[in-house]
Amino acid sequence: MLDGLFELTLGNATHIRNVPGRKSDVNDATWIADLLAHGLIRGSFVPPVEIQELRDLTRTRKELTREVTQHVQRLQSVLQDCNIKLDSVASSVMGKSGRAMLDALVEGKTDPVELAELALGALRKKHDQLVEALRGKVRPHHSFLLKLHLDQIDALQRGIAELEAKIEEMLRPFADAVAHLMTMPGVGDTAAHVLVAEIGLDMSRFPTSGHLVSWAGLCPRMDESAGKRRSTRLRKGGNWIKTTLVQCAWAAVRAKGTYLQGQFLRLKARRGPRKAIMAVAASMLTSAYHMLRDDEPYREPDPTQLDERERRRAAKRLLSRLGELGYAIQLPEFS
Repeated sequence: MLDGLFELTLGNATHIRNVPGRKSDVNDATWIADLLAHGLIRGSFVPPVEIQELRDLTRTRKELTREVTQHVQRLQSVLQDCNIKLDSVASSVMGKSGRAMLDALVEGKTDPVELAELALGALRKKHDQLVEALRGKVRPHHSFLLKLHLDQIDALQRGIAELEAKIEEMLRPFADAVAHLMTMPGVGDTAAHVLVAEIGLDMSRFPTSGHLVSWAGLCPRMDESAGKRRSTRLRKGGNWIKTTLVQCAWAAVRAKGTYLQGQFLRLKARRGPRKAIMAVAASMLTSAYHMLRDDEPYREPDPTQLDERERRRAAKRLLSRLGELGYAIQLPEFS
């Protein structure tokens, strides 16, 4: 609300906290005013108003999607209470076949053979399994709960559809940036919308791609004392963009023959899958930084670069070890 009326500086509370044991609202205000007067508060990233509005929409969409998932889980819990094991046969209880069976249960139909006849497509081949899975005891209060959750899911899905239409409308001026981001492996339209909403289009706010990766909480923390590294865990924060990038990274590493898959496999062997996927997510955010800064689509690096780089590192490591053992060996390409 104050944007444009004053010169605002958003400070990180971790960076400007005072000495412990002297905290009060008055002391905090005095301390922050002194820091600001001396130019010691480094402003945090604040996107422009249109990006903030877009961010509100994408975050609300994610929250509603989570609520849909929660209601589906509650619906499955009701089915379990009825001794109906539909999810053990159907891949999704909210698919076309599952939804038809749920609507029939709400209407009071409990005959398992009749319910199994509502199956569509490949699920019809599992008729006998469906009959056994649908053999349960549905009491009136179960039907009421099923209808309640289905109505909530329908209402939430209508809200999500309205949000997506509004997001598409607000993203029309940024269509080129969204199209560029979608050229990266693992990034679909929803992920591209989230990236634009979270980091904006003006990359001049971040001096380097490393600053953006650090802001998103995707780089290891620096925690050393007496020459020993105590922790390399990722810091908390950046949950909106971090979770989206990790999901994109898992999708990207499934694409065979890509640079990102090669990076993941190389790091997975040494550091494990969790650290490897975080590194891939950081690489994808680095690529997004350069794509938005230069207004260019994604260019796939040569996946053999990782193999060549690893080969040269191994050769240098072995040459160094031989030198420690007293052997003087020098190769032309490593000279």
